[in-house]
Amino acid sequence: MEHDGHGSGMDLPPFTLSRALELGGDPVFLIGCLAALALYGWGVLRLARRGDRWSHGRTVSFALGVVSIAAVTCTGLNDYGMVLFSAHMLQHMVISMVSPILLLLGAPVTLLLRALPTAGRGRRGPREILVRLLHSRYVSVVTSPLFTITLFVASLYGLYFTPLFDFLMGSRVGHLAMMLHFLAVGLVFFWPIMGVDPGPHRPSHLMRMLELFATMPFHAFFGIALMMASEPMVDTFADPPASLGVEAVADQSGAGGMAWAFSEIPTVVVLVALVIQWYLSEERRARRQDRTADRDGDRELEAYNAYLASLRSRA
Repeated sequence: MEHDGHGSGMDLPPFTLSRALELGGDPVFLIGCLAALALYGWGVLRLARRGDRWSHGRTVSFALGVVSIAAVTCTGLNDYGMVLFSAHMLQHMVISMVSPILLLLGAPVTLLLRALPTAGRGRRGPREILVRLLHSRYVSVVTSPLFTITLFVASLYGLYFTPLFDFLMGSRVGHLAMMLHFLAVGLVFFWPIMGVDPGPHRPSHLMRMLELFATMPFHAFFGIALMMASEPMVDTFADPPASLGVEAVADQSGAGGMAWAFSEIPTVVVLVALVIQWYLSEERRARRQDRTADRDGDRELEAYNAYLASLRSRA
């Protein structure tokens, strides 16, 4: 499979799943995926050597997140994504809506904080730098709902409905930058919502759900706009190679269907995860209250009963 780097494909056979999953794609992402797995594995092994446990579920989730990135960037799908709107949209939706969720459920920041050694008194090592970054004003701003929701929506409309998309698709570097941007936007958007790793913003579970739902109408409308368009809306995909046997408007409609579907499915997954987190959080709070009551003889309840008795005596 070959393409010229400007989106006009050469000698690409019709799209099939087997061809899309052939090894290939961008070596930058392959190196990045291998490095991410190696770093995460180092953290898990470091904890194991000192007798600490790390959740197998988190490890599997992170690994699946990395695999999902590799599946859309280190395979033949990356070549088809240069000439087919539907293939590109599949890359976009996976790397911005699926991969970030899986990566964040793996709690990589928590693992790194536990694995990195603590620097000596008065010294600043990698762990201290990471902690300072997590509590910095910069991270506070980029993880605020106003910023994340705006960035998430602008990444759809500001990219696809302006000449910026065609400009980025005109070079390998531009395409790589776009994919990295999609991944970064997904991570920044879902990080405060998932609430697994430490961060400056920890809104209530209800507020997290509202943040999640806030983007759904914009995402759905974007998909519907692509599905209902009667002519190509992006020049890059206006003239697919004849060897693919694909009509541009039909392919664009398929891309819109993917965008619409991915606004629903990952949202449901995250919503279920939030409900489970909320339930577990309430259980932990109830257990803490029970332990406190056992230690102090339930002074809070006794004080409340005394307050009620004082009100009755005044009546």
